[in-house]
Amino acid sequence: MSDAEDLANLAARVAERQLHGPDFTVPTRSGIRAQPLTTIDLEGTRAKSILSIDHVCKRFSVGTQTVEALRDATLEISKGEFVCLIGASGCGKSTLLRIIAGFESATSGTASMYGTPIKGPGPERGMVFQDYALFPWLTVRENIAFGPKQRGLLGAGLRDHAARYMDMVGLTKFSDYFPQQLSGGMKQRVAIARVLANDCEVLLMDEPFGALDALTREKLQQDLLDIWTKTQVTVIFVTHSVEEAVLLSNRVVVMTAGPGRIEHDTPISLTRPRDVSAPDFNAMRRGITQFLSSHLAPPG
Repeated sequence: MSDAEDLANLAARVAERQLHGPDFTVPTRSGIRAQPLTTIDLEGTRAKSILSIDHVCKRFSVGTQTVEALRDATLEISKGEFVCLIGASGCGKSTLLRIIAGFESATSGTASMYGTPIKGPGPERGMVFQDYALFPWLTVRENIAFGPKQRGLLGAGLRDHAARYMDMVGLTKFSDYFPQQLSGGMKQRVAIARVLANDCEVLLMDEPFGALDALTREKLQQDLLDIWTKTQVTVIFVTHSVEEAVLLSNRVVVMTAGPGRIEHDTPISLTRPRDVSAPDFNAMRRGITQFLSSHLAPPG
């Protein structure tokens, strides 16, 4: 299938949605009825961009002043990639992630998925936050099943769907627990499973392991890599840790502040599983650390 045919098929689906209105839905593989964008399966799509960030700028008004959070951010992300965004606080990492999620709009430039501009949140783009954002009155099973239930999956289909993702994150034995009965690591597993249960294609993660102790963080890093390998979901992961970025990702995108800009885009070709004590791993870590610190060095 040619690129022109791919675009024609995409345009036809978008037009169908526009004709029938925003509530028009079609079935996905899981049986959930979802908006057409979620079900697009283009031939050879892994080699194409699932997300395009094109000269995105973001400005905020704070009192009488204007703060420029992002300037001219441009980035292409292919389907199935694991991309880490890294940089100091205030460099616009989380702002860029929220624009991709559809929670915020760019002041100028465009963010698009499969060539369609992102104009708001959608189930094809799921967000995992540092503070879990679970419903405290729902059990583990009910939290994971919440999105699919809202989208029309009921009965045995809903139970089986939730069970699949509980098993994927190792929480089957805790299906009837409430969030307050879980550890921090278990809560984050629920948050990840809840997003994946919506058949999302892009998993957006905003420092999801930042509040966890070192041992729990290491375990969840491996769990996330296992899930990524099984599902081939596209992951965009915000972190402050160079080691975490090199351990997890295919690419590390370094952002600099004042205003936020994409400074370097570094492919990580190290074989998996990766050893944080290996010489090649540490050489890569040192190189990215130099990118991070170069813009902070005093002028010579």
